[in-house]
Parts: sequence; structure tokens; C-alpha cells
Amino acid sequence: MVIPLCEKTKDVIEPYMTPQWWVRMGEMAEAALKVVEEGKVKISPESARKSYDRWLSNINDWCISRQLWWGHRIPAYRVVFEGEEERETDRSQWIVGRTPEEAQAKADAKFAGKKFRLEQDPDCLDTWFSSGLWPMAILGWPNTENPDFKRFFPTSMLETGWDILFFWVARMIMLSLKLTGDVPFTEVYCHSLIRDSEGRKMSKSLGNVIDPLDIISGIELEALHAKLLTGNLKEDEVERATKYQKTAFPGGIPECGADAMRFTLLSYTTGGGDINFDIKVMHAYRRFCNKVWQASKYMLSKFGQDFVPPDEINTAALSVPERWILHRMNAAVKGVNEALEARQFSTATKVAYQFFYDELCDVFIENSKGLLSDGTPEEQKSVQETLWWCLDTALRLLHPFLPFITEELWQRIPHWADQRPETIMLAPYPEPDSRLEFPAEAADYELGLQCAGGLRSLAADYNIRADGKAFIKASTPTALDKVSAQLQAIKTLSGKGVAEVSVLGPDADEASTPKGCAVYVVSADVAVLLQVSTQIKDIDAEIKKINGKLQKTNVAIQKQQELMGREGFEKASDVVVTAEKKKLADALAAKENYERTLAEFSKLKL
Repeated sequence: MVIPLCEKTKDVIEPYMTPQWWVRMGEMAEAALKVVEEGKVKISPESARKSYDRWLSNINDWCISRQLWWGHRIPAYRVVFEGEEERETDRSQWIVGRTPEEAQAKADAKFAGKKFRLEQDPDCLDTWFSSGLWPMAILGWPNTENPDFKRFFPTSMLETGWDILFFWVARMIMLSLKLTGDVPFTEVYCHSLIRDSEGRKMSKSLGNVIDPLDIISGIELEALHAKLLTGNLKEDEVERATKYQKTAFPGGIPECGADAMRFTLLSYTTGGGDINFDIKVMHAYRRFCNKVWQASKYMLSKFGQDFVPPDEINTAALSVPERWILHRMNAAVKGVNEALEARQFSTATKVAYQFFYDELCDVFIENSKGLLSDGTPEEQKSVQETLWWCLDTALRLLHPFLPFITEELWQRIPHWADQRPETIMLAPYPEPDSRLEFPAEAADYELGLQCAGGLRSLAADYNIRADGKAFIKASTPTALDKVSAQLQAIKTLSGKGVAEVSVLGPDADEASTPKGCAVYVVSADVAVLLQVSTQIKDIDAEIKKINGKLQKTNVAIQKQQELMGREGFEKASDVVVTAEKKKLADALAAKENYERTLAEFSKLKL
């Protein structure tokens, strides 16, 4: 048998049976289930709501006695009559009072004429019982006339970990309903739990707890090891923790900053479930923070000393690229607001990141450089105003995720003196604006972006770094007009490898069609071609290589179609269905690219 010993004194721990205090839970649990069912308390995500229902539907009575030296002492007093000094039994008389004086008054009234003394129960209340009183206790309860209680109770949202949904959240709801007649809060959001990179729960004994300050400021590996010696870990625990640190942080923890840590944790927060924390992910978001800083400084440098921010955007005078970025900005504002309302914080960070990094920086800023240097004064002024509008909106949009960087940069943006709040925290959060919706122009510009992306992809595949000759083949007059209008933007965004871009219309004859080109199909009406024959030394070997890729793609398409054709696939989550459909679409597009490229290369052998 295993004999339990006290870790500190090594005394034998023996069980000792004594009467305990219990709370009957049936009626309280029923009331707590009802307020959630009626929508008075909203619990998200749905997995947490189901867990809450499951716990309370199968609840047992609650033992609230704890034999501890600290805590809230149970306010129950045993009546010890004169001459009856026996120890506590099930037949003992008890008086309950909020104070010893109240208990004494109750006992005097109940046992008038008898001699007795009161002996308070030495047990403490269960920690979760004390914690369950928190929402109203901090506001002055039981004095319900307290100004704080009258103003702030019930509170709005409780954010907590899913693992204490029953231990704490349910207890707060049940005790609040029982003691105040009202719910303690109107919404519960259960966040994910952070585990280490190996999926283990963070624990002092494992030595895998990460100090947020070490992430913000960075720390050397040796300093991490030294921290293990400052606690009370045993030698074997220190050895195990040291080994983990060497594996997880071989070079220590690089300086990431508070904003990168905040953004990373929000990007992880999908609701429920657990997070396997990896410092590499956080360091990647540190680079995003640097991108925000550098891109903002670039835009600020383009405003000039005499720049006056616009009251409104003159949409009638905007170019197609400007309409596109404002359309994408408006879509991002709408997406972030919807995600925050739905408590989908990971989605909110993803939308904000995509707008700033992929669309504002990688596309519009690059496209604006030519207009700012070579455009007319009117075009330059319009681009400046569009950049200002995007920067101001982007910083306010990112502020909840990156509070420090956005505050510092926003203070540097030119504003009208009488319209500038003291801090970005007091500036209005961006809201969607129907005047900035340009779906037709955005679709046209997207076509140009797809063409530029296809050319960059082909240039990378065939290692063309300079002097590349590209062609855009449009099979309809409408497609020809759209591509021709975006030709300058396509040239700018195609990368350094592409030096020349020409457009071929539907009437282009065989003689004008270039030979030895790799093909990237953009749509049913548009394909881009990059002349790569000068890079190919053995055409037969290249054809064989592409045939190999085509065979692998056909296998992938078949497997994907089988997966999506299985019974029950349509019942999968929208995220899974969307991802699998995208995999199939990408594979089909790759197949078409390989087939068209093979057709072009075959002409070289004729």
C-alpha cells in the first residue's frame, strides 16, 4: 500500500472522518440552467455552453467544508450546553450568523433560560464558494443600496478559461441568483488555455512556465536556467526543466515586445481548446510590428510639411488602385467589427493583418511609388490623401491588438487641430462606410493583381531574376480592356524579374504569339505567359519534369474529389469545407497551368 506523507514534515497523513457542511444544488443548478437557456447569460463558444449544460444537468450536492488554516471561516456556531462538553456529533445544535454577535442573539432567543457557549466551526469555506461571491462582494454586497452595487451590478462580460467554467463561473451564477435574485453578468467568454510547445500544461514543477516579461524584453538561455534555481524545485525537476528549456529555447527568448505578445495571443484565441505556445510564432508577429512601424514611417514621409488631411475623400476623382485599396479597407473594417462582435478574436487579427500587410503594404504602397514620383500634381495629392486615410484608419483598426505602436504612430499623423483627440484610445473606432464600396473597380484591379501574381510565380519557378519578357493573353474584348487599363500596375507589381509586359488580344495571330512560354491561367478569359525558353537547356527533360508534376497533381485531384465525395462531408464545419474546396480549386488550376505550358513547350519541338 502507499502511505501518504506530508511533503514538508514527512508526517503520516491519516484520514479522519468528521461531519461536513453541504449545499443542496438541485434547485440552484436548475435556475442557473434557465437563465442561460433564456439568454440572460450568453456563454461562448458553443463548446463551452454545451459543457456548462452537461455539468449542471448532472450536478451533485456540494461539500463546502475545507480543513485549512486560511480562508473564510464558516459562519456556523455549535451550541455547547453547560455540562455537555462532548465533541461534535450529528445531533449537535448549530446557530448560523453573519457575526458572532448575531449568532449569540439568535442562540439567546432559541435557548432562553439555558446556560451555553458558542463554538465556531474551525473549517473554512471551499475556495470556490468564496470566489463565487466575487461579482457582488466587490461592489458592497450584502448592502444592496451601495452606489457601486446599484450602478454596476450585474456586470457585463466575464472572460475566463474554459477549465474553470463549472468550478467558478457556474458557482458565481448560482450564488448570485440565490443571494441577489439577479445574474452576476450577461456574457461569459471562455478563452483558450496556453500550453507549452509540447502540449503540456504550464507548471512550476515542470519548469515550463514562461514569464511574459521575458518575452517582452528577451532573455538569454543561461538566465532562463538560473531562474529555475530561485524556486523550490527538486534536483530532478530542475534537470527536467533545464532539458526542456534547451529544446524549446536553444538561443534563449528573443525580444518580442508587448504588442507582438498581445497580437500573438489574440491570433491564437479561437475560443475553447488549448494553445501549444511556440516562441517562433510570436517572433514572426514581432516582424509584423516592425512592418507596421516602417510602413507607417514611409507613408508619413510622403505627406510633406504642407500636407492638410482631407475632411472627406473625393471618390469621383480616385484612380482604380485608390478605389481598390479603399474598398479593401472598408471590407477589413467590416470584417474586424463583425469578428469582434462575435468574439472571434483570431479572425479579427487575421483580417487586420491581411489588410495592412498584404494589401496596403505589398500592393498599394508599391503601386503608389510610381504615381508619387511621376504622376501629375493632382494625382500625387490624391494618392497622398488616400495614403493618409488608409494609415489613420489602419492604426485605429489595429489599436486594440497593438496598443503601444499604434498610439506612438498615430500621434505623429497630421490631423486637424480641433478634431484630434488627446489619444488614439479616445478616437472613434472605424466603422464601415457604404461610400467606399467599389465592387466593380475592385474586381477589375484584382484581375491585374492576379496577373502580376502569376508572373511572379512563373519567374520564381524558372529562376528568372531580370529581363523577363511577359505576355498577357486576353480571349475576349472585355478582358482585353480590363487588362490594358491595369497594364502599368501589372508591370509595377510583377517583380524585378519581369522587365517587359505586352498584351495580346483575342485577334492575335499565331505569328504574334510568343513561343517557349510557361503559362499561368488567371481566369477563363485571361492567361499570363512568361518566356522561359532561354532558361531551358533540355526541352525534353523539362517536358518530362512537367509531366511528372501533372501526374502528381492528377493524383491529388482524385484524392481530393474522393474526400469531398464521402458521405457526411457536407456536415463538416464551414471552415473545413471551405479549406478543402480551396485545395481542389488550387489543384485544378495547377493542372490547367501544366497542360497549357506543355502545349507551349511542344511547339518548340515542331
